[in-house]
Amino acid sequence: MAVITDAKARNIKPEDAAIPHGGVTGLALHPSKTKGRGKWVLRYVSPVANKRRNAGLGSYPEVGIAEVAKRATAMRVTLSEGKDPLMEKAQAEAAVKAPTFKEAAEILHKDLLPGWKNPKHGQQWINTLAEYVFPKLGAKLLGDIQPADVADALKPIWLEKAETASRVKQRIHTVMAWGWAHGHCQSNPVDVVTHLLPQQQGKAVRTQHHPAMPWRKVPAFVRENLRLEGRVDITRKLLAFVILTACRSGEARGMTWSEVDWKNAVWTVPAERMKAKLPHRVPLSPRALLLLEGQKNQHESLVFPSVRAQVALSDMTITALLRRLNAESDVPGRVATAHGFRSSFRDWCSEQGYSRDLAERSLAHTIKDKVEAAYHRTDLLEQRRELMNAWATFVTGGVVGQHA
Repeated sequence: MAVITDAKARNIKPEDAAIPHGGVTGLALHPSKTKGRGKWVLRYVSPVANKRRNAGLGSYPEVGIAEVAKRATAMRVTLSEGKDPLMEKAQAEAAVKAPTFKEAAEILHKDLLPGWKNPKHGQQWINTLAEYVFPKLGAKLLGDIQPADVADALKPIWLEKAETASRVKQRIHTVMAWGWAHGHCQSNPVDVVTHLLPQQQGKAVRTQHHPAMPWRKVPAFVRENLRLEGRVDITRKLLAFVILTACRSGEARGMTWSEVDWKNAVWTVPAERMKAKLPHRVPLSPRALLLLEGQKNQHESLVFPSVRAQVALSDMTITALLRRLNAESDVPGRVATAHGFRSSFRDWCSEQGYSRDLAERSLAHTIKDKVEAAYHRTDLLEQRRELMNAWATFVTGGVVGQHA
């Protein structure tokens, strides 16, 4: 059978019978109410449902003769595999359809229920969302939910029922984290929602374990005291590296050359030297790499060895240096600590609009919520690389605008 021509298709009339395509079995052009226009239909018997089905493949002339042949042939291949192409399409569309917050919460709750030792706790989890969140966010698609929407849902209980509000906030965060992990949203709006809510009474903004230098003061401090090139004492280089990487000082003091991947610009801290006892990859900014280059040939294995003993530096070396420099901190009467620069970095991340997830991963903090942790299977290395490069640019005197 000859394949239908454009001339014949352009002359199809409403009263005409369907014109077979000729190139694919079951494919035909059915006339519409306007001359010269029609609809491509592929008729086939479903190998799954065992019944005749009609699959629309677009309108003519928008979908041409050659293009429809490709589409119909692909469907015929699916049929030859014992599958129904219309069913396959419907399942694929259902899989990518973004759920509403209520739908996502219910799916997640069903997945999590077997893991709760006490079924009562599982029921409380969904009940609090149903009571406080679904009325405001339940019908919204995950990708459409903004920080202001989350704040509106939490405001009625934020001060009056502070403990309940904090739990509800965490549960919203878990649902949104599930959505992010499944590609239904691009970020987690709960990361920045506290900026839109009043401070809860009796709840400190941050527990001050380590005096920290205000983040805006860090570039000047580095510029005036921690030159990254030339002859600089080992303690200053170590402190500069700690600031650039936002690592714990102990991780840097014990750093060995075998942990550095020069090709990929990554420092991998082994599990035995990490607080959480899990290996941690640190993306190295160009400035951090430059500093390491200057340390080559100083010691066979250690990156920052003690000059005299050629062993790892003591934990007091940086503390003594910060005291000599009278490093400004946010605690009156106390100098900044090495660990406090991690807080400086964390505050800078928040001010620049970086997500909580990226910031916490850069600090190698473990995810306390086991439910949320179950959906995190990547360390977001390349996204963290962009973050650490921006931090290094800021620290060394560059101006970094707000993160998009």
